[in-house]
Amino acid sequence: MASIAEIIRSHHAEIVRCWMEEATRAASARGLDKPEFRNVMPIYLASLAESRASGGDGDDKQRQHVESHVSARLRQGFLVAEVVEEFAILGRCITQMWSTTPPELQPDGHDVERLYGELHVAMETVTDLFGKHLLEEEQTEKRYLRLLQQVASEALRLDGPSSRDQLKELLEVILEAMGAQSVALLLYELEGERLVTAASAGAANEQLEHYATSLDPKSFPGSIVAAGEEPYSLWDAMTTPLEVSDSLRQGGIHSLLGIRLPAHRALMGVLYVGLTDTRDFTGREKQRIQTLGQHLSVHLENARLYTKLQEKVEALQAERGLREQFVNILAHDLRGPLSAAKMGAHALIRAPEKLEARRDLVLRIDRNIERADQMVRDLLDANRIQGGQRLPLRLDTCDLGGIAHDVVEELAMLHGERFVLEAEDRVRGIWSAEELRRALWNLGTNALKYGADNFPITFTVTSTGAQARASVHNQGPAIARADQETIFQPFIRTRSAETGLSKGWGLGLTLVWGCAQAHGGKVELTSDAHHGTTFSLVLPWDARPFQADPNVAKRAGRASGLA
Repeated sequence: MASIAEIIRSHHAEIVRCWMEEATRAASARGLDKPEFRNVMPIYLASLAESRASGGDGDDKQRQHVESHVSARLRQGFLVAEVVEEFAILGRCITQMWSTTPPELQPDGHDVERLYGELHVAMETVTDLFGKHLLEEEQTEKRYLRLLQQVASEALRLDGPSSRDQLKELLEVILEAMGAQSVALLLYELEGERLVTAASAGAANEQLEHYATSLDPKSFPGSIVAAGEEPYSLWDAMTTPLEVSDSLRQGGIHSLLGIRLPAHRALMGVLYVGLTDTRDFTGREKQRIQTLGQHLSVHLENARLYTKLQEKVEALQAERGLREQFVNILAHDLRGPLSAAKMGAHALIRAPEKLEARRDLVLRIDRNIERADQMVRDLLDANRIQGGQRLPLRLDTCDLGGIAHDVVEELAMLHGERFVLEAEDRVRGIWSAEELRRALWNLGTNALKYGADNFPITFTVTSTGAQARASVHNQGPAIARADQETIFQPFIRTRSAETGLSKGWGLGLTLVWGCAQAHGGKVELTSDAHHGTTFSLVLPWDARPFQADPNVAKRAGRASGLA
């Protein structure tokens, strides 16, 4: 009768070969990518024979072999059931060595029972080690998630000058959590796939902006996005045909693992880590980067919302300051004509018998009340425009050149002969003469305030087949590009206007824009130091459709780029 120890010694190579064939098939059936099988298991098999020769003193060695085997399998991404099955396969292969021999040559039942007892202990050890490992992994993961939360809470804004450093702090947490040597984050604007921001940490401090400018599938970031919700891994960055950054290659990074961060409104992210080893990533590593990526996405979204909230608060504070300034200017400007009208009225009350002789005083009262009334109407119209409403127009056939001529004459009477009119004959359309007169007056006085004193202000009226145009041009300092984007908003004045001597409500250009929009037209602005500044009212020949249908007016405003 043969003992199991003798059977293992005499058939050691055959048992190992049997185990490797069956274990390979089992791994392949689960989609595992050719894990290394010639590792600890042959040594463990030999220890089973040695333990019998030593009378059971080899139990500690067997446990050490099992622990080494489990450690290797954890690195390779095995699940607990897969490792347990490997020991069951080993038992079947050992049994096969005597299954065809005569009964008298087979080991006795006590010896077989002891073998399966040892294998059962090994399986329990596998389960116990996996349980401890998963618990440690869970605690480790929780610790890194808490650390990620802490760092993110201290670095909420993504638009400040230190945003890159703040992102790098977050990435260093992920770098440590993944046990990687390199990590990078890319944030793209979905529309146009424009790279918004990028940061990296670790051995390969990548110059990401130079290669990750788009999500082309030929690039590594593009491949991550194309993989959808699943992690995407790269075996060797040094030899891949995909486009990766030179600094990453020079940093000795081989294996890469990346995920697409969930898109939040307009932004989408790509997160990846790199190893100096050339190997596949385990299932646990893939799960961890997904968990970290999901939490990072939440923090980035919170940062984006926080940034927008800060912008809103700053905008409200700025608007509050503008409104307070506006109220002060309004009170000052209204006090002038109203005080003049009040003084004139008191003079007439004290000497009513002189009413006929003081007609000039009556006219002055009427003029000042009209000035105050115009101020109030301008304010109401500006609020109407700010609320998204179009100005109501009283439409009639009128001559744009004639309106410009009247405005130029009135301005010349008040401010001297600095105004020049160049108008084509009979530029006639169905418009509001009152609104056009106010718009051109505002453009003229605006040019007077901010243009060069020693140059003329030119009004030009022209026409084309599709539209009419009235322009006001002045020489002088150019309007900054940033100011051009906000200059038509209510209560907004340019930086030069704020620091200059000219005072105003910041409503004139808003009313010009509102006039153009109500007519179904637009306002064009060109300004540079060499050619000066030109505001142009561009009008369709007939404004009636734009008054009848508000949607037409809205579409026209959007098309003009001013809505």
